[in-house]
Amino acid sequence: MRKCAVVILSAVMTLYVFTVCVYGAERVHGFFEGAYGLKLGDERGEKNSYNMLEGRLQARYTYNPALMEDWDPELFLKGYLLADDYREAVDGKIRELNISFTPLAYVDAKMGRQILTWGTGDLLFVNDLFPKDYVSFFIGRDDEYLKLPSDAVKVSVFLEDTALDIVAIPFFKPNNTIRGDRLSYYDILLGGIEGKKSDHTFSKPPATFKNIEIASRLYRTFGAMEASLYAFKGFYKQPMGIRDAAGGEFYFPGLNVYGFSVRGPLSRGVGGVEVGLYDSSEDRGGRDRLVENSAIKYLAGYTMDLGDNLSIGLQYMLEEMLHYDSYRTGLLEGDFIRDEFRHLMTVRLAKLSMNQTVESGLFVFYSPTDRDIYMRPSVSYSATDDLRVTLGANIFSGRYDYTEFGQMEGNNNIYTRVRYNF
Repeated sequence: MRKCAVVILSAVMTLYVFTVCVYGAERVHGFFEGAYGLKLGDERGEKNSYNMLEGRLQARYTYNPALMEDWDPELFLKGYLLADDYREAVDGKIRELNISFTPLAYVDAKMGRQILTWGTGDLLFVNDLFPKDYVSFFIGRDDEYLKLPSDAVKVSVFLEDTALDIVAIPFFKPNNTIRGDRLSYYDILLGGIEGKKSDHTFSKPPATFKNIEIASRLYRTFGAMEASLYAFKGFYKQPMGIRDAAGGEFYFPGLNVYGFSVRGPLSRGVGGVEVGLYDSSEDRGGRDRLVENSAIKYLAGYTMDLGDNLSIGLQYMLEEMLHYDSYRTGLLEGDFIRDEFRHLMTVRLAKLSMNQTVESGLFVFYSPTDRDIYMRPSVSYSATDDLRVTLGANIFSGRYDYTEFGQMEGNNNIYTRVRYNF
């Protein structure tokens, strides 16, 4: 830890001095953050008692070039330097680097690395098929890092109360999923909870013209309500196909998604409904046991202010596997049998106190069909406008080893983060 602290301090100060000297302190903003996550469970094959010990310097920079001034261009850069003691490495990464401009009065465009998100869900995603980082989410990093950036071109067209977003992603980027490194999981090929022993190959689709992913959203307002239509052509972001079971090779099958959402005021709060049809283009009949079946996801949510700086958010999701009879017929003896319907509920409680300097929160995922639960309690204290301390936990429990949260029981952890903004 002492070696890590020295590396972190040296790297942070060097990069900060460099950015301030080059760009000026008034044009560079960001934060320093130290984070530590202590493991409470017994992960398989892990070498440390913690899965997070790191220091991060993140900075953002905005510049308005004189070139194409009539198009109101803006260059945006966000990057970070991460000293990670768990990996015993120091990495520098560009999280966002893009240029946005307005070629026409009713058209906006953004090109480059960017964070993409849409849909109505709170930590539940139906028509948002952009990549996620679930490892960061489960070990206690800030929720910001749940979303991974995409190298993409986004064009938005605005016509009175209607707007259209079109996103083209030429380079496939999967979710950062659990693979037995920092977090253990249920390995379907090995038939149990595994850590570093789980060593599989994950084959990504090649970067070709036909493999360019396209996502679109058409939305408009009806008074205080907003309705959206979604379409996506690309690939599953999880490795939902097995190409070689004996060799442990997984891959990302083709996927088309069509959906809609409606969101707006409802009684004393805000309600929303979202539906997505997942067309597994490589197994539309559901007969291939090694490829994910098509499905429909239904999501309903409601948030409400309870007064006294206390709010609550409720969600209910139903996932329906299509062609279930064909799926069951194609299974072999000894195969794990999934349910046709999966139910998932969430509750979010948030409370501000002590002149809004303390923020307490609890987010709970619970599946009555899987019989598992995932709880995310946290409390943050803003000592000053620039200094914030956060303490939280990730607690998993489930009856079965093979369910989404049941497999994570060995990954329970508590974490703390200290952030200073500049």
